[in-house]
Amino acid sequence: MKKKVAVIMGSDSDLPVVKGAIGTLKSFGIPVEVHVMSAHRTPEQACAFARDARKNGFGAIIAAAGKAAHLAGVLAAHTTLPVIGIPIKSSTLDGLDALLATVQMPKGIPVATVAIDGADNAGILAAQMLALSDEEIAAQLDAMKEKMTQDVLAKDAAIQSAEF
Repeated sequence: MKKKVAVIMGSDSDLPVVKGAIGTLKSFGIPVEVHVMSAHRTPEQACAFARDARKNGFGAIIAAAGKAAHLAGVLAAHTTLPVIGIPIKSSTLDGLDALLATVQMPKGIPVATVAIDGADNAGILAAQMLALSDEEIAAQLDAMKEKMTQDVLAKDAAIQSAEF
């Protein structure tokens, strides 16, 4: 059975950013479940979700939150699955607060953290994690990297033939 990825956001206002991760995962054919949970407003539900994630067929969890951004750390504290944090840019400190809250985890509670609003990379990182045991996803990732290479080489060729 194909492993799923959970995409958890602290607020539905994070959805415009999180859509990047959802779309990326779906492009690899990875099943995705999307939820709104809060480390502060629904802590019991968040902990229970993380605790049961492995037995419910998940292979990784992506957690997006802004401001205090404790969601990824709370989820990581309750599972041994890889957790990827997406710090969400807020109006307060342009996302620096969320970045620091997501990346500065204590020993034993790792959270892989992508750039502020870096949802596409969170999706790719989750796909890379699942690709460790899924050759189909691994092949798709190889093809993606090759396409990126060819795109850059084509752009370079166009620049080389341009007159300045």
